[in-house]
Amino acid sequence: MDSASLISAFVTLFVIIDPVGLAPLFVALTAGSDAAHRRAVALRACAIGTAILLLFGLFGEAILNFTGISMPAFRIAGGILLFLTALEMLFERRSARRRGHTGDGNDPSVFPLATPLIAGPGAITSMILLTERAPDTGAQISVYLVMLGVIGLVLLFFLAAGAIERLLGETGVNVVTRLLGMLLAALSVQFVLDGLKGFGLATGAG
Repeated sequence: MDSASLISAFVTLFVIIDPVGLAPLFVALTAGSDAAHRRAVALRACAIGTAILLLFGLFGEAILNFTGISMPAFRIAGGILLFLTALEMLFERRSARRRGHTGDGNDPSVFPLATPLIAGPGAITSMILLTERAPDTGAQISVYLVMLGVIGLVLLFFLAAGAIERLLGETGVNVVTRLLGMLLAALSVQFVLDGLKGFGLATGAG
């Protein structure tokens, strides 16, 4: 795999997974957690996200064909689940639960961090397409290494969440949580619209 293809694969996955954009979401989803719990959540989320992307890179199209699930349907389901998380962030339901429960009861590592935020429909689709386009096994391995590099950046930003939270303060975290909840709601709607467009049921405005 030539350097141009590697750079293209890295840019594609970096833009879709968006490690920088995930950092404040991680802060909002783990606000009030101690450093050990936050570190465990970060490691779990990145490990699960990596496993999911590896699985779909290796067997993605076969899995979807076997189960009869189309990518548009996958996008719509991810959008609906993400919208529910956005509502919790907007209306403080997550914060209320956090005040009443500790430990593993407040663990966003699998959902929504690992999926659909890290290993979402866009990242899964990209892995399927990038591995399909790879001309040989060596090129496919290069795609997986690029993906691991992007996930590594996600982990670094997650581990810096404590510093980000201290910088923002409690009021700042509350404001950012509401704002990101709104943005997450918009992103979830976009997932649904993309899925509907894949079925030919929605078109872009203008």
